[in-house]
Amino acid sequence: MGRDTIADIITSIRNADMDRKVTVRIASTNITENIVKILLREGFIENVRKHQESNKYFLVLTLRHRRNRKGAYRTILNLKRISRPGLRIYSNYQRIPRILGGMGIVILSTSRGIMTDREARLERIGGEILCYIWGFLPGMKEQKWIHEGLITESLPNGMFRVRLDNENMILGYVSGKIRRSFIRILPGDRVKIEVSRYDSTKGRIIYRIRNKDSNN
Repeated sequence: MGRDTIADIITSIRNADMDRKVTVRIASTNITENIVKILLREGFIENVRKHQESNKYFLVLTLRHRRNRKGAYRTILNLKRISRPGLRIYSNYQRIPRILGGMGIVILSTSRGIMTDREARLERIGGEILCYIWGFLPGMKEQKWIHEGLITESLPNGMFRVRLDNENMILGYVSGKIRRSFIRILPGDRVKIEVSRYDSTKGRIIYRIRNKDSNN
């Protein structure tokens, strides 16, 4: 089996970002150039230039980092390979996943070229899901969403399984305010849960909805 070029560039970019390197060099191919163009257009990288060395072409990417003197360094880029040479993953345009409620992007290989999930939905075309990309962009403030949902199961260590009104299942944990108020959360309760844009798989339970609140 040949090398997985996409996995190689994802690993290179991820490692460079974690090591806080300013630039990273990757091999230049048609598919890597198209992926990098998307990264640049979506604001995940600062710049890109093509470099020739010994009759071989490379792409030199300038990465973005969050600069915050008061806080800890935070990785901007998160990349995850999905379809692989040994296990191809395809989707029609109606079933393409939404990363972080649409804040991240999916890159697909379609019959019309490499494109993002938003472009694929507009074109009403499916394809092979190459990778997921999400991250923190400079100047972007921490944003959280508040959902309503139903507690379906009580788990160890104060965790709960919550079914949101949009039918997504996530893990929830109670907020400090609820703990201090000695409010019991039980299966069957409806709650409000605060979910970070950067991790949509879990959230903080901030309010137990009373029956009269639900009726209103």
